[in-house]
Amino acid sequence: MEKQGDALHLMHGSMFVLLERFVENTHDHSTWVKMLKEAGVEHMSFHMQEMYPTHEIFAIVGCLSETTGQSIFDLMEEFGEFMVPDLMLLYSRYVRPEWRTYEMLINTEEAMHGAARREDIRTNPPKLLVTKKGVDQLMIEYSSKRRMAGVAVGIVKGIARYFNESDKVEVMLLSPADAENVQIKVDFLS
Repeated sequence: MEKQGDALHLMHGSMFVLLERFVENTHDHSTWVKMLKEAGVEHMSFHMQEMYPTHEIFAIVGCLSETTGQSIFDLMEEFGEFMVPDLMLLYSRYVRPEWRTYEMLINTEEAMHGAARREDIRTNPPKLLVTKKGVDQLMIEYSSKRRMAGVAVGIVKGIARYFNESDKVEVMLLSPADAENVQIKVDFLS
């Protein structure tokens, strides 16, 4: 039986499956296998509906960082951006057709994270508080003990790309990326 605090130490398998796809897409399958081995991950595959130790995702990304010379934050950001099309497909029933980047960000906590929590009580996505700062700026307060704000920044950028608005959306991290509570400023340019 899983203890209450285990939710922070376990991560939904979907994150690992998408990380595998990211590594194989940006590198190849042999790189993925090498990262698992170097990270000390004993199982060679992940399943969408299982739960896995959170530290394994950091170990894998840490090894990838050492191999590529990219920072962990940059890799997490690229990973976040990479997984947006899959997330949009997965949660499409919660997305209104008229929504674009601005509306998606305003509604992510309730529509997407709320759905994730309802569909599998073991999941523990970060808490997001999105505040409107006029019609052209949002402030996102990201809160997670997992400290994966790089993924959140990447998802914001990925959402803008998904809606063909990358040239109109500027994302700025206002706090250290590895903090538990992080501020992300999103400007919508004319």
